[in-house]
Order: sequence, then structure tokens, then C-alpha cells
Amino acid sequence: SRRGASPVSQVHEFNGDFQGSPAWIKITSVAGHVYTIDFPPELNNWDRVDPAKLFEPKTIQKEANPKQRMPQHLRSESKGCNHLVLWLDCDREGENICYEVMQNVVPQLSDRKNVWRAKFSSLVAKDLQHAYHNLGYPNQNEALSVDARQEIDLKTGVAFTRFQTRYFQGKYGDLDSSLVSYGPCQTPTLWFCVRRHNDIQTFHPETYYTMDVKLEGSQLASPLWLEWARGQLFDLQAATTFKSMIDSHQWATVTDVSEKEERRSRPGAMNTVLMLKLASQQLGMGPQQAMQVAERLYLSGYITYPRTETTKYPPAFDLREAVSFQARNPYWGEFATELLTTGLNRPKEGYDAGDHPPITPVRSATEGDFGSSDSWRLFDMLTRHFLATLSHDCKFTRTKVHFSIGDEKFSVSGRRMKSPGFTRVQYTGEMQDIYVPPLKVGEKLQIASKSISSAKTKPPPYLSESDLLGLMEKNGIGTDASMATHINNICERNYVSLTDGRRLVPTKLGIALVHGYQAIDNELVIPRVRANIESECTLIANGKARKDEVTAHALTIFQQKFMYFVAHVDLMDHLFESTFTSLAATGKLMSRCGKCRIYMNLIDKKPVRLFCRHCDETYALPQTGSSVKLYKELTCPLDNFQLVMISYPATAGGGRKQYPLCPMSVGALKMPVVELFASMQRANRNGN
Repeated sequence: SRRGASPVSQVHEFNGDFQGSPAWIKITSVAGHVYTIDFPPELNNWDRVDPAKLFEPKTIQKEANPKQRMPQHLRSESKGCNHLVLWLDCDREGENICYEVMQNVVPQLSDRKNVWRAKFSSLVAKDLQHAYHNLGYPNQNEALSVDARQEIDLKTGVAFTRFQTRYFQGKYGDLDSSLVSYGPCQTPTLWFCVRRHNDIQTFHPETYYTMDVKLEGSQLASPLWLEWARGQLFDLQAATTFKSMIDSHQWATVTDVSEKEERRSRPGAMNTVLMLKLASQQLGMGPQQAMQVAERLYLSGYITYPRTETTKYPPAFDLREAVSFQARNPYWGEFATELLTTGLNRPKEGYDAGDHPPITPVRSATEGDFGSSDSWRLFDMLTRHFLATLSHDCKFTRTKVHFSIGDEKFSVSGRRMKSPGFTRVQYTGEMQDIYVPPLKVGEKLQIASKSISSAKTKPPPYLSESDLLGLMEKNGIGTDASMATHINNICERNYVSLTDGRRLVPTKLGIALVHGYQAIDNELVIPRVRANIESECTLIANGKARKDEVTAHALTIFQQKFMYFVAHVDLMDHLFESTFTSLAATGKLMSRCGKCRIYMNLIDKKPVRLFCRHCDETYALPQTGSSVKLYKELTCPLDNFQLVMISYPATAGGGRKQYPLCPMSVGALKMPVVELFASMQRANRNGN
């Protein structure tokens, strides 16, 4: 092994065979996308470029990470090669990266037709060997579908984001967000959260009443509370009347005892969305974090590819072998061995999306095999779930005892486990036995107490991450590869805050944005528009639509919506006025403006900046965790602005970092220059 031109990619070379002939094989890698798309440099100036013009120009291709020197690496290593075999992730994003690699490698090949695509779902040797001996070809349609989505998202997102960021940050000082961003996926994701918030705010609690009856007697080991057949009543007088009808009764009579076998169904196979839901519910692990951990598990050879929509095991999938890998595991090996001995239960039918098999463990591991507890916890959850899919349903007996007290009916229910099935390996706290004493029809039990209790109806809770993932999946917002990113974005933008129970509560900014969009154009936030774009991108991937036509159509629609949004932004601004504080009324006096010599306000909410009320001008300051104070009341000789001192917290590797700068020319002045200016001023004051 050796390093190539890229500092992040090694090169492995060895003798082998290819398509039945001896070959010298060279293997290297990329680190995600080689390229990204962007606007030409002349369109990247927020002050000079009208955002409305961003829908039409052609985009340019840029290196995703110039420090990686990936194009040079690929071109250098491919010189003299005859064939290219692509082993990128087997999804649309991976297919798109295939063509980025081909862009650099194919011109170096002796024959440009010798390009092959390996299709695989795990990094197990057997699967890789099968892929190597059954090579196909890259799918350009899938790659183009990614190009279409990237262009639509870039142009739409940047146009709206630039306009509303400049507009609202230029008026309000306490938005507490560096970017007031819009995204064709991000914004409908936020809409789900705000819709639930609206439901909670408009909820009107109602008082309801129930009758509580407690029984005691020699037949009972402990008091028995009965459930009233009428359930909840919203009329106190009616509830009181019914209670008065049984006040004279001292005994409850058993009228019926029924037993019924019920079952809790084993889970279906695991796809990406289900994995993210369960990671949030069971492990307290956010979608973005869970996706990153799953990718590490895949790259380390512990699980199959974690980005899949499929919940149906392929006919050729060797489930028995996958279970046998777990037979000696100290945690669940006994259960796996029993499955192998008694026979695997046929898994649920599931859904075949035609992409990858469900997420499955491909080797055994224990906690000590992982460097992080998160990796172990997720692997443990995935493996137990896999074994549960091949187990039997949980079976239990439901007992229900019916009572009468006068003309009123009551009951009590219990549960007794018959066969735990899958719950032996996939723990749930919901299937514990609920004891009900053995009673017979006609038995009488003494009534210890009768009372009416009241409570209020409760609003629905805020959406959990799991709830939100389900809504996104149902409404076609994002893909299995991108949903976690969209949820993370609305958190990072300060549109929602994550509370206990991993529930997403919209912030003032998130609420104002969604309500503002709805006041102007409801289609900017509802899921249907984005779902249509995702559907059209799928048509491109399936070869049923042209990339240029889909892109042009979508951008035309969004351009029209953008123009209408700009013309009616005052409708959103009215909401911001009632929610946020103007720049002039925000912050504290800090330093003098070089133009009018009046003190400017320091706005310490994101984005940190200075605002001159007299000139109505805003001056950006460094954003990354810095503090700001006046620097010796010195002024910049270039523009007469008072200098400010920027200080950063001390780091583990060094002390506190600080330097002065001029607000008019942030980043242009370095310490030696400032000190020179200071010495010049001192010299002038001394008359030298």
C-alpha cells in the first residue's frame, strides 16, 4: 500500500485475475462526492446579484474538497490502466459519484468502453466475490436524477435563502440564526413540526368524568379497580346520576369471564427509515448520528448497506447463514441456535423497492469489538431486530372479567404470556403479565369504594424524531439517504429545538417562517410540491423522463413562486414585526461608526454584527464562538471606524486567541498593521 496524490486515499496494488485473465490490479478510493455544483464566481456576491437571476444561469462543477486533490489522484492512478471497475455505493448517489470518477479516469484508459459496475450490498468476502464475477454497467439515468435534484435544490434554496436572509437580518436583531434558509425539502420538514405546534396551540381542553370502583374480598390478593363500560363522560350531572344509581349497592356480580388468545406480531425487516425511528425511540440517538454510526458499521463489515427502502428479503438471501453467524454470540447466541434448531419462521412479506436488501448483520460482535458505545448499541439493536424478524409471534391469553353493579356494567382485563416468541431477543417493556384473579360467573365481590374522578383532555405531543421520519416517508419528502440531513438542518438553523423525549418544538423563527410562507403561498411549505419533484427525479432514474425537461419545469415553477414571494414579503414581515425586535432596539452600544461618528449597536445574536442606526448600515463580524469588545478606543486611519477586539476561547492546544479589526474591513487588518496604525496615531498626538 502507498499514498497517491490525495492525502486521504491509499493505493493498493497486487497480482490477480480479471475476467479469467491474469491482471495487475490497483485499488483506491474516493471520500464522498468528487465534485459539487455551484454558481459561477460572479454570481456569488450577495450584495451585487439579484437572487431572482439565480434560477436561469448554468451551474459550474467545483471540487467538493480541494484539499483532497481527488481529481489529480484519480487521473494519476488511472494512467496506463485498461479497465475501470466502479465499487461505489449502490444507490443513486453512488451512481452519480461513479460518473464523477469516470470523468477523470476514462480519458486515461486504453479503451474507453472498458468501464464496469460492481453491484453489492455488504462487504462480506462472498458478496464481494459474487459482485466481481458478475459485473454490470453504470446507470447514467440514476446519476442524472441526482444532477437534477442538486440543481433544483441549489437554485431554489440559494435564491430564497439570500433574499430572506438579507431582508430579515437587515431589519431584526434577535433572529438568532446565521442564515434564514429555505430548502425544498427542509421547509416542508419544518412545516410538519409547526403544524403539530398549531394543533397544540388551538387545542381546547375539556373536562371529562369517569366512575372509579374498587373491589376487595377474600378472593383477591389485592384491591381490584374496575373500568366503567361508559368510559369517559363530559357531563358531570350525568356521571353523578349514574353513580347515584349504584350508591346503594354493596356487591359487584361477575356476569361473564372470557379468555382469548392474542398475539403481537414479530417485526418486519429493517429499512433505513425504520432504523432511524428505532434508534431515536430506543437509543435516544438522533437520525443524523444514527446514520453516521450505521455507515461506520457498514464500512467496518458488520452490517449490509444501511441506505435502503426495501423491507423484503430477496429469495436468494441466505437467512440461515446470516443467523448462523450469530450462534456463538454471548448475548443472543442461544436464541440464534434455537432458531437454527427449530427452523426459521418465514419472514413477513415486506416491500421490495428494488434497491438493496434490508439492513442485516453480516458477522457477530460483542461490545468490546467497538471503539464507541454508539456503534455497539446500534449493532445490538439491528442484530436483535434481525433475529426477531425470523422468530415467532408473541402469544398471550387475554382474560376479561365483566361485572354488573345494578344496571351499570364494569370490567377488568388481564394478560398471561403463553409464548414470548420474538420478545425473548427484542426486549419490550409492554408485554409483562397483568394478573387477574380466577373468578367465576355469579361470584360476588364487595365494593370498597365508588367515586367520580375528573381529568382534562390533553393536546397531542410535539412530534418526535420518529414521528417526523414517518411523516416524511409517507409524504415523499427526501429519500432514505437524505431524511436525517433535513431534520438536522432545521435543528442547526434554530427553526426547532430538541427537547426531552427527542421531541421537536418549533422556535419563534421557525413558526414565523412557516406562517409567513402560508400567508404568501402555501405551496412553498406543503409536502406535495416536493413529493412531485422526488417523483419526477424517480422518472429520470427509471429512464422515463429527461433530466433537462424535469429541471427546467421545476425551476420555472419555483421562479414564479419566488417573484410572487418577493412582491408579497410584507405579509411575512408583519409576523416578524410582532415576534422579533428591530435592529435599532437590539444589542448594546459598542463602537463609533466611521461615517457618522455615532455609536453602533453590537448585535450578539447570530449572526454577530454591528449596526449603525443613523446610517442604517450593518457590519458583519466573525461568527465562530468569538466575543467582542472595544479596542483601546483606537480608530482605523483608513476609514475612521473604531477598532474592536475579537477574542476566542482558549483551546486545548494553546491559549486564548484575540486580535483587533476594523468593522469596515473585517479580516483585512492583521495585528502588526493595527499596531502600526496605533503607533502612527500616538506619534501624531505627540507631535512627532
